[in-house]
Amino acid sequence: MNRGPEVLAPAGSMDALRAAVECGADAVYLGAGHFNARRNAKNFSEEELAQAIKYCHERGVKVHLTLNTLVSDEELPLAMDLIKDACELGVDALIVQDPGVAALVRAAAPGMELHASTQMAVMTPEGFRALAGLGFTRAVLPRELSYEEVLAIREATRDTGLELEMFIHGALCMCVSGQCYLSASMGGRSGNRGLCAQPCRLRFAADGGRRSDHALSLRDLSAVEAIPDLYEAGVLSFKIEGRMKRPEYVAAAVTACRNAVDGIRDEKLLGNLDAVFSRSGHTDGYLKGHLGHDMFGTRRKDDVVAATPILKDLEQLYAKETRSTPVSFDFTARLGEPLRLTATWEDPADGTVQTVTVDTAGEYDVQAAQNVATGAEKVLAQLQKTGGTGFSASEHDITIHLDENINIPVSIINKLRRHALEELTAAIAEAGQKSFDRGAAEAVLDRASVSEEAEQEALLPEVRRFVRLRTDRQLPNMPFLQEHWEIAWILPLNTPLSTLKDLISEKINFGVEIPRGLYENTDKVRTQLKTVPKYGAAFALAATLDSVELAKNAGLPVVGSFTTNVFNHVARSEYAALGVHRLTLSQEMTFRQMDVLRRSGTSPQGDGLLVYGRSPLMLTRNAPDGIHPKDFADPATLPELTDRKGIRFPVAKNGDAYELLNSRPLYLADSKDLPRDLFHLFWFTTETAEEVADILQAYETGAPVETEFTRGLYLKGVL
Repeated sequence: MNRGPEVLAPAGSMDALRAAVECGADAVYLGAGHFNARRNAKNFSEEELAQAIKYCHERGVKVHLTLNTLVSDEELPLAMDLIKDACELGVDALIVQDPGVAALVRAAAPGMELHASTQMAVMTPEGFRALAGLGFTRAVLPRELSYEEVLAIREATRDTGLELEMFIHGALCMCVSGQCYLSASMGGRSGNRGLCAQPCRLRFAADGGRRSDHALSLRDLSAVEAIPDLYEAGVLSFKIEGRMKRPEYVAAAVTACRNAVDGIRDEKLLGNLDAVFSRSGHTDGYLKGHLGHDMFGTRRKDDVVAATPILKDLEQLYAKETRSTPVSFDFTARLGEPLRLTATWEDPADGTVQTVTVDTAGEYDVQAAQNVATGAEKVLAQLQKTGGTGFSASEHDITIHLDENINIPVSIINKLRRHALEELTAAIAEAGQKSFDRGAAEAVLDRASVSEEAEQEALLPEVRRFVRLRTDRQLPNMPFLQEHWEIAWILPLNTPLSTLKDLISEKINFGVEIPRGLYENTDKVRTQLKTVPKYGAAFALAATLDSVELAKNAGLPVVGSFTTNVFNHVARSEYAALGVHRLTLSQEMTFRQMDVLRRSGTSPQGDGLLVYGRSPLMLTRNAPDGIHPKDFADPATLPELTDRKGIRFPVAKNGDAYELLNSRPLYLADSKDLPRDLFHLFWFTTETAEEVADILQAYETGAPVETEFTRGLYLKGVL
């Protein structure tokens, strides 16, 4: 069945859900419980979720439930309960970030559609093919892609059957989704756990206040009019951001998208869409490849004032509940027999048909008319009274079989109609339910994350220190360090080949870091990855699923970075199955959570943690406003942003993207809590070669630090 473009609307409340449905949404997405990326939205209780699903399904609208946050080992049973509830209530799809949660869904609910959240931070054809291999039926594209990059992903994944979904309107984060740790670092509220405090909307300015004092705040996205072209390019679903927005916003955005799908252009509505919510207007810069200053904006007083006079107009878009789906009736009345009514309904989304038949047996038999006979017109009029339901019946869809000279009370016809529609609603609900195998889910929870075979294949088992350098100029006195300590060095993928040759000639263990920003120069990265093994590179540090796949395709063993966001032992198992035998756990985990993860099955020999460095807090495709390529000309220095408190944050280049680094380095050399059975990852960014050597020495002796530093989140954790 050719479904056509899907308009996917946010529903942060029942009012917003009704607005979405009435204005033409094909599907809605909403949150329930604690495992969704908008925990501050109203969200839905179990009872409200059941009501929402009933309301939507009667009207042929799909319901996607967000389960798109990282989940700890202790929370996995609760996540399993939510998956079970979703199956029983008839949720149509689950939107997931955590690979561990995805594994639970695959095992326990194979009939549930599994959608990969944009929080999974996948941006290359290789990454999207990997998602299909992990059982995802749909994946949400990152907001940072150009039209040409969307097309390339579609072409590369067409044979997998993977559906593509894309944000088309709403808030635009500066950071690549799933790669932001700014909120967690500044206030303990994790964006990966659904509680982002949006510190990027606050004041950050480049040196000298160039261009903007809100250098991390982008305008909102609006590319509604590009829907036809994107659909032709292979995008199936067009998603509106805004689960914390008011119903009028939802109504305007859904109507605009519906118009774009139907080939309608309404200038007044498009103007209202700009006015109801924006940050200095809108942008579609990424889609067209136009980055830079024009993409930045803040929520101004003028933006707020512009919304007030149009709210009443927008409210009229959904004031009356008129959305319904057709139902056909077959009514039979024979003298001396019970009335019989058959109702048939076809799901407009997938074409499935539900049919129910009810009668008045034991309650009423048709009787001869004493005065006025009941005619077909009267029956037709009563059967068409479907108000208050999600169904409608036209006279062309109603067939009536009546004996002559009979009389049927109107109340009986109405009661029979209500009974038929109630049974039809129940049949639709039952058809939407999915089976849930708790035993299969528990088997996933119980399994060990790393097999003995994987242990034997593990990379560099004797190395307990991985030292990542931003530039080869940070290489310290190699012979001394290599003689005294077991180190595997991690150099940028673009390190001169002559430097790599020197390292291998000195029998130095080293690997390369695959850039996190994989956009316009990804072909070059593919070529480099096939070249560096010939020059001694023994492994690759992979930041995301994209780089895991790129490394494997090049034949390089993989060390997973902390930005893979592994938060539980099932997710750890998923990466092990992909061939990642050495993996750095999430920097948002506590030491206690790491211990629980390892006791759940993961081998300590295969796991590590970040122990030093200015960790990247944001990954951005657009450079912060006021930062220019010339600012990176001297590799020894980095440009900086200054926040409203005068704190300075360095900005580094990483592949085709930029990283906002922490203002202070993580330092744990003198910590008594530092786990010693995990490998340690050092993350050097602004340090000189001499400072690199000094810090490594300090971790050998446990020396206290003498400069400003942070202990990170390992003790206090995140919300």
